[in-house]
Amino acid sequence: MTNAHCRFPTNNGPSARPVEVDGERCVEHRELDAVTAAAEVAQELRQRARAQRRRHQPGQAGRDDADPDVPISDAQIAAVAECLNRHGVDYVLVGGAASQLHGANTPRTRDADIVPSKQADNLDRLAMALNEMEARLWVGPEQPEGLAMTFDRGTLGQIQGFLNLVTKHGPVDITYRPDGTDGFPDLARATVTVHLLGVDVPVAALEDVIRSKEAAGRAKDLAVLPRLIQHLRDRERPAPD
Repeated sequence: MTNAHCRFPTNNGPSARPVEVDGERCVEHRELDAVTAAAEVAQELRQRARAQRRRHQPGQAGRDDADPDVPISDAQIAAVAECLNRHGVDYVLVGGAASQLHGANTPRTRDADIVPSKQADNLDRLAMALNEMEARLWVGPEQPEGLAMTFDRGTLGQIQGFLNLVTKHGPVDITYRPDGTDGFPDLARATVTVHLLGVDVPVAALEDVIRSKEAAGRAKDLAVLPRLIQHLRDRERPAPD
C-alpha cells in the first residue's frame, strides 16, 4: 500500500489520490485531462478571489491589488537581469516572467520572480545588486515607494517565504524555495538561457514553472496553468513531415 499522493490542485486543495511516486499525477490529472481540470479549478478560484477582494477593507490590500494594469516590460526584466549578472549573482527567473520568456501565451506579469542561491558569498553579491537597484521593501499600495531596508547576507539569509521589493527597474520578488521545488539547486539543473534585449537571462525550465504553479495552487497560478501545459505539449509535439 502506497503513501504517495497526487498533488495536482483541486478546488479543495491538492488532490489526495494515491500514486506510485509522491507528487506525480494520477490518471485523472494526466495528459489532456490536466488542461481541463486546471481550467475548471482556475475558474472556481478566480471567482473566490473576486469575492474575497470585494470584502477587503481600505488599507488591507496587498501588492496583488496594486497597479493591475501596469505589467513589467521586457526592458525592465532585462535591466534586473543585467544588474544581477554583472554582480555575479547565481539565480533563476521563475513565475510569470519565465512563462512568457518561454513563449507561452499568458498575461504579462507585474514583477520579476527571482530564486537566488543561498550560499553566503552569493548573498553578498545579491545584496550589492539590490542596493544598486535601489530596492526597497514593498508594504502596500498606500506606500508605493516602499520602505528602506538593509541588504546583507544576514538579512537576506533570514528570509522566509517571499521578499517583495520595489526597485528602480520595477517590482522584484525573491524566494529561495518556490512551491513544488527544492530551490536554486533543483531549478538550476534544467535552467534555460534566454536572450532578452541583449541580456542573458537564466530561466527555469517550463516543466519546473508548471510544477511550481501546480504546487502553489493560487488562483492566479491556476489561471495560466492550462495554457502552460498546452504550450509545453505543443512545443514537444514532433514537427510534421
